Amino acid sequence: MATSSLDPFFLLIFLTLSLTISPSFTSSKSLSSPSPLSSPSPKPSPTSTPSILDPKQLKALQSLNIPTGKNPCSSLHNSTITCDNSTPFRHIVSLTLSNCTDDVALSLTAMKALYTLNNIQFVNCPVTPIRLPSQLALNLKTFTCVNSLKKLSGVWLSKLHNVTELTVSNVKVVATGPYVILNNMIHLNTFMITNANLSGYLPKHWHSNISYIDLSGNKLRGRIPTSITELENLEYLNLSGNMLNGTIPVSFGDLSSLKNVSLASNSLSGSIPDSIAAISELVHLDLGSNELNGTIPKFISNMKGLKYLNLEKNNFRGVLPFNASFVKKLIVLKVGENSNLCYNHSTLSSKVKLGIARCDKHGLPMAPPASKEISSDDSDDSDDYSDDESVHKEHSHGPSKVVLGISIALSSIVFLIIFLILLAKCCK
Repeated sequence: MATSSLDPFFLLIFLTLSLTISPSFTSSKSLSSPSPLSSPSPKPSPTSTPSILDPKQLKALQSLNIPTGKNPCSSLHNSTITCDNSTPFRHIVSLTLSNCTDDVALSLTAMKALYTLNNIQFVNCPVTPIRLPSQLALNLKTFTCVNSLKKLSGVWLSKLHNVTELTVSNVKVVATGPYVILNNMIHLNTFMITNANLSGYLPKHWHSNISYIDLSGNKLRGRIPTSITELENLEYLNLSGNMLNGTIPVSFGDLSSLKNVSLASNSLSGSIPDSIAAISELVHLDLGSNELNGTIPKFISNMKGLKYLNLEKNNFRGVLPFNASFVKKLIVLKVGENSNLCYNHSTLSSKVKLGIARCDKHGLPMAPPASKEISSDDSDDSDDYSDDESVHKEHSHGPSKVVLGISIALSSIVFLIIFLILLAKCCK
């Protein structure tokens, strides 16, 4: 009986302790385990901290006197470096060396360490070239050398089998011809070797994927091979400033993708092929300073996209087949120094400075008028001066006759006196 009376008392104490202990337990539990509604704290990403550069490549950069700083994979004052995101070490995939100092030298060890490069550029960096390690040579996709490396050989360049873009400018290239360089470059899209003293003949075989050819400012000779007109993807062709001769291939119009062509400053002869009319997207046509002859074809005036046309310093003859609207849309038009070429003054104003004579009624150049040293204003002044002088002469004619009469009279008197004196002496 006593025990049953104590049960409610103990139950009340137990509930009180439960309420007191429960909040602290819940609070400690909430501290030890996250709530299912709260987002977990972000874990550090493995890529948030960039990997460091491969130590061997870092050493290679230092041997090239390239300041590495805290992060070599960034633009520096004398070089541009691009790295991949590989781990645990990053690797250089693109490197530009520019404005090199005299103490910079390439070494085989450094080039071997940079085997991951697929793009290398030398700009104003006249260091002595070395043989590229085979792994690096085969890995390169673009190679640029502008006023750098002192001198290159065709064999040296031919080792770059997998390049898609080859640019060499203002560097002497010793080779028997471009074919030595091109032969193994089956992936080449851009082929540019300019002002390089390159000699020999244009290749008879070209890789079909080439879209850009610039071989200007060299010593290439011979004819333009017909095989070059088979390059369906060719958009840019510059062969100016060489010693090419012969005629422009009749099939030149097969280059349907061509937008820019320059064959200037060679010794090309013959006429402009009619097939060029088929090159609908042509913007730039430069055939100046050659020995081309015949008449200028009329289809040129129908080339809607044409903006630059240079036909000067050739042997073209006949009437210029261009009207005022065509001439007006051109940014550049050069047709001067074609002695047998003339323009129709009824279709073109004489105010347009073409450098050629007007045509006569027979379609032949008119002889230029005698050049006048005096301007129109000066000639007016000189006319006024002439009129004044003639008036002066008219006024001077009167006094001159009077003086002449008086002189004759005086002479007669003197003669008479002398005659009388002589007669008197005779009578004595």
